[in-house]
Amino acid sequence: MTGPLELTAAKTALVVIDLQAGILARLTAPYASADVLERSAKMCERFRAAGAQVVLVRVSFSADGSDVLSQPCDDPPPRPARPEGWDVLSPALGSGARDIHITKRQWGAFYGTELDLQLRRRGITTLVMCGISTNIGVESTARDAWERGYAIVFAEDAMTSFDAAAHAFAVKNIFVRLGRVRSTSEVLAAVGATRETR
Repeated sequence: MTGPLELTAAKTALVVIDLQAGILARLTAPYASADVLERSAKMCERFRAAGAQVVLVRVSFSADGSDVLSQPCDDPPPRPARPEGWDVLSPALGSGARDIHITKRQWGAFYGTELDLQLRRRGITTLVMCGISTNIGVESTARDAWERGYAIVFAEDAMTSFDAAAHAFAVKNIFVRLGRVRSTSEVLAAVGATRETR
């Protein structure tokens, strides 16, 4: 983690991935989901106060599961039961009149949603990423964002995985090639700076 970080509020969006009841209830590593939620909530509050965009992403499916991806694979992902309310975002994230709400049906938040459209119409060029899980929802969304030309900042301690090694691999080998890896405290300090980030 090197170099000072400055973010122009009007051109920056915080993208919060899947901090919803059913996912927050799972065991995570290297950071507890409660700690990730607390740090993400602090960033939401700061971004809103600075006039920066907040994007709240959740994953949800139809009641009968007919829109769940189910291609054959050697190690199918677990399909835990989805009780009523499992896809409800944590109220700790707060709510802002300008927040963008995105519902996705797969790992990444761009495909099949209006995320790219809404970001571009607001002149957003930089995304700050956080949420669960690091190597699935966050990484998939970040890869798509990078291919679409967005600058990316990863709030490393405001994301976590279901496996500490998977989190570490994504951060050390993937994210450093897609953007800049920083801490939540560095992101909070940078919001509201005036110099362009790219």
